[in-house]
Amino acid sequence: MTREREGEALSLGMSILESWFPILSIVAMSYVGALHTYMYSLIIAFFFYMAIMYKRDRFSELKNKDAYPDLLLTTFLITTIFTLIFIGMRYTTAGNMAVIVFLQVLFSYLYFNVLGKEKMDTIHLIGAVIMTVGALIILVPSDLNFNKGDLLILLASALAPFVNLYQKRAREYCSAETILGFRTVVGFPFVAALAYFLEPSVSYDNFMSALPYIFLIATGIYVAAKIMWIEALNRISITKLSAMLALLPVFTLFFAYIYLGEIPEFRQIMGIIPVLVGGYLVTKPITL
Repeated sequence: MTREREGEALSLGMSILESWFPILSIVAMSYVGALHTYMYSLIIAFFFYMAIMYKRDRFSELKNKDAYPDLLLTTFLITTIFTLIFIGMRYTTAGNMAVIVFLQVLFSYLYFNVLGKEKMDTIHLIGAVIMTVGALIILVPSDLNFNKGDLLILLASALAPFVNLYQKRAREYCSAETILGFRTVVGFPFVAALAYFLEPSVSYDNFMSALPYIFLIATGIYVAAKIMWIEALNRISITKLSAMLALLPVFTLFFAYIYLGEIPEFRQIMGIIPVLVGGYLVTKPITL
């Protein structure tokens, strides 16, 4: 299997796991609030990262001072992004959240292809455009009236490509688990402070009700999916990886219907068709 195919396989697995993020988060938030859900998830993820780093002898990677600029920028941006997403999910649906986050493919293309120097093959570019059209069909309401949750998540989506860029740079100096462990430890105090000042305290009963969902968010999304994401970044381009996220809202719409009873609108169902067509094109091997 080529490195590019490995990257595509990793991004597919990551999309399946990530598709559950808004669903699990909405349920957990109903018990403990948005920022507390984020905070508790980071606590659980921290112990997993420390165990993985210890077992794989990764702590020595933190001695490399060249990695710190990219590690710090990654931490600042990812903490900001997830704070915006968690607050935004108070006001929108799981399906909308997943689709809006996918729009990072559009921002990736604007940043790195139109304004930058990263190139894509024509067939992959066509696939990315088709996928973006499908996402827009799913996202944009007939009255063009976005709620504030959608706008906060859209801002997070606009910042996401920069996280990918700095994570890709940091990956040249240290492993995926070191990057994730670092950003969890450094970003946690900020999230904890926001949760303390902006949300009411959490009762024991509510915490225990939310714990199974928080545990799944921490282990499935913050640990497994994020490691797969960074490893995929090390194998394929940022724009292509972002484009492959088109499968994520498809999975989320399906799982949200099964688990939360969120019935997708007709335009959302029609948007899935170009998403899948674009997904085929963007992963199509180029023959010379």
